[in-house]
Amino acid sequence: MKENIHSNNQRQKPAGAPLPVSPTALSARETAFIPSPDEVARKAYFTYVNQGSQDGHEVQHWLQAEQELITERQLTRVHAFHNRT
Repeated sequence: MKENIHSNNQRQKPAGAPLPVSPTALSARETAFIPSPDEVARKAYFTYVNQGSQDGHEVQHWLQAEQELITERQLTRVHAFHNRT
């Protein structure tokens, strides 16, 4: 039986992932959107599964997920979807 070396806590960031920056340290424009760790973890997990569940790419999946979420948010801002009521 293969030993599971991964934590069952899916909210835990991969080792080496950048720490979130305090919103007070950013300008008002830069704080427009910072994806939550839960959103990033969920998206990174789906990338992991879709790429065959191969270990060793946690940081790349995390960074890719963050960038994709930020890009998606910027696209919705351009089209003003986030301000609809």
